[in-house]
Parts: sequence; structure tokens; C-alpha cells
Amino acid sequence: MSCHGNPILKTPHIDRLHAEGVRFTDFHVSPTCSPTRSALLTGRHEFRNGVTHTINERERLTLKAITLAQVLKSAGYTTGIFGKWHLGDEPAYWPDKRGFDEMFIHGCGGIGQDYPGTSGGDVPGNSYFSPYILHNGRFVKTDGYCTDVFFTQALRWIDSVRGKRPFFAYIPTNAPHAPLQVRPEDEQRYAGKVPPETAKFFGMIANIDDNVGRLLDRLREWSLERQTLVIFMNDNGGTRGVEVYNAGMRGQKGTPWLGGTRAASLWRWPGTLRPADVHRLTAHLDVLPTLAELAGTPLSEKVKEQVEGRSLVPLLKNPQAPWPERTLFTHVGRWPRGQAAEHRYARCSVRTPRWHLVSDVKAGAARWQLFDVPHDPGEKNDVAAQHPEVVRELAAAYDRWWDSVQPMLVNETAIGPRERPFAVLFRQQLGGSMPRP
Repeated sequence: MSCHGNPILKTPHIDRLHAEGVRFTDFHVSPTCSPTRSALLTGRHEFRNGVTHTINERERLTLKAITLAQVLKSAGYTTGIFGKWHLGDEPAYWPDKRGFDEMFIHGCGGIGQDYPGTSGGDVPGNSYFSPYILHNGRFVKTDGYCTDVFFTQALRWIDSVRGKRPFFAYIPTNAPHAPLQVRPEDEQRYAGKVPPETAKFFGMIANIDDNVGRLLDRLREWSLERQTLVIFMNDNGGTRGVEVYNAGMRGQKGTPWLGGTRAASLWRWPGTLRPADVHRLTAHLDVLPTLAELAGTPLSEKVKEQVEGRSLVPLLKNPQAPWPERTLFTHVGRWPRGQAAEHRYARCSVRTPRWHLVSDVKAGAARWQLFDVPHDPGEKNDVAAQHPEVVRELAAAYDRWWDSVQPMLVNETAIGPRERPFAVLFRQQLGGSMPRP
């Protein structure tokens, strides 16, 4: 975004969140989308949720997990999701079974995506423009561009519940994502300034920014601004845009480098949170315990056993609050079916506040590289030879972690239904498939 130094892309409304909120500058997510969503909604690493991929049933969030929506419902909140779920397309895995009162979602990882031979797939032939969306169990034909549609529906729902119950609105947009279907007027903002595909990608982000502005304006109009915490974050590193600007980071989406996991994390709550930078090592794992504490609901013993993250409340109050050392583990996953053992050290990393230990092999034995992040944020200088004791310590921690998650990889041999659930339900409800655009 422009608030992070992008010289071309302009994001004035996200910049406003940045200026008016708490900014976590060393905040990390998973290298791809389903894993991040899984960790965000459960407070624990995606592998412990059985999520090791974005397709092939390995994107399904284990039914044993308790979600953030369920935790907030126990505190009296009503909950809604508007956009991308990507944690299981079979009805048992849908968000309306996982704590969400209002469900307005597309299938699979993207609108129109289709993976034959798996359960993953959206409505056949769906488009980013006026897509069919699953609304509380029934498909509806929408009117407009997908991101506009998701925000419009979210605002409509917030309007219907405001003043009656506290609400949690989760708005995970499909964009920016391939295929790069973008409004012509948004693409035109960047045409000629960057390569053509990047202009489309930036146009998608500019459209998201416009909708963030709509959301902030509406909260102010409704006098909800000082009662509402707005959080903005992304789910993995960049793709098309990194050729123009990547903030000096190495890597992108689908890699274990900082450019694959370091994310925006902007928390705006006027009158409650004072704008500040927080430089502590934080992660998506921390969102659930943070929102539970802010909502005033103690975690049940079962949820406590599940959650690996920490509440960010002390840092939201004081960026210099004590924050003990921690270790975060990253693995891109996505190995071929049945080959987890061979990919133990493939595209993985271990992060502490100072160190980043990375193995970027495709398979087989580890080839560890070590980076001193505060002094080398671009990860250009491998210092493994100078610090063998650090490599040994972090590699041993990684091995313990890997062994601990193996019993929880519950989707590795899963076989999906013969026909994709969204296609079946669409045919049952609306008769036949929609012609491809």
C-alpha cells in the first residue's frame, strides 16, 4: 500500500487506517491463503487444524476446531462472513456450521475456481462480475463487482443488527487474486504506469481501498466509529505487485521468506487505541485471543488448549509492554499427496525476534540458512556459518515442532465427494450450469 511506501499504488483509505491506528510492523501470517484463514480463526498453526494446502481436501478446517466466530457468539455477538471462506466447500465445513450467523460466500479459493476430482470448486463459470453467491444456504445472483458486492452486503447486514447486538463482520475479499478480472475504470488508474497485469492487480487493490473508505464513512454516519474496532490485514505475501515494490523484502506468496509471511496489521479504534507502531514479533495466531479479551469473554478450557497465540491487548495499550521471546514456524506445505515426510524441510522456516532460519529446498534434507533480521531485513546475508549454535538450536526446535503436528494432519488421505458440492447445490437450486462468460 502507499502507507508502506509503494510509489505507484495509491490507497488513501487504508492509509487512513494506518495513520489513525495501531500498526504491527513485524506481524506474520502463513505463506498462502487457506492456512492463514485457518490460523486466524482458531489461534493455532494451520497444520494443527489439518490445513496443509489450498486444494485437494487439505484446505478443510478440522471439525474439531473452535472458531473465533464461536468464541464471540459465546460473548453475545452476532457474526457474519462476506466473501472468501476457503476452509472447506462441503456443507459440514461451511461457516454457518462454524459459528457464523450470516453466510455470504463463494466457493473454493476464488470465484469461478474449479478443481475436478476434489470437493473444491465454485459455481461453474462464475465471474468476478455479478457472481452467484451462497447466501445462508441458497445461491443468489448479485449485481456488480465482487468486492463491491461483499462490502455492500456486509454494510447491509451491519445496518440490520446495529443497536441490537454487538457484531463481528468478517469481510475476506476474493481480490486481489488471479484470474485478474478487474473493473476497467480501476485498471485504467494504473494503465501505462506499470506492466499490464500489474495494472489489473493494483486496480483490484484500489477498489478494495475504495470500499474500506465506504465502510469507514458508514460507521461514522451511524455514530459507530468510536464503538467499532476495524482491523485490516492481508493473508500472505504479494504476487503481481512485487515486481514494482516489495518493501525490500525477499520472497513473495508461497515462500518461507519474510516476503511470503510479513503482513499488514492495522487496528483502528478511535477514542480507545492511540496511533502507534508496535515492533514486537506478532502473528495471525494472536487475533483470536485478542478479540476474546476485548469482548470480555474468558476462553473455555477447550479453547485454551487449542490456542497457541497470545493476546495483543498489552501491546495495543502500550507498544513497549513486556513481550516474552517467542518462536514461530512456517511451512509452505502443498506437498504431493502422501509425501509429507519427504517434504519435512521443504520451504520452511523458524522465526524468533532476531533470527530467521530458512530451508528453501524443494524436498529432501534441510539446507539451513540463517539471517539476522534486525540488521538484515532483506535477508541478503546468510550468517549460518558464523552462528552454528543458533542453527542447531532453531533446527532442533523445528524438528520438535514438525513431529508434534504429524498426528493432527487429518486431511492428508482425505477423499472428497464424487462431484463438487457447490456445483451439485447450484444445479439443484437453479437448474443446470451457468454458461461461462
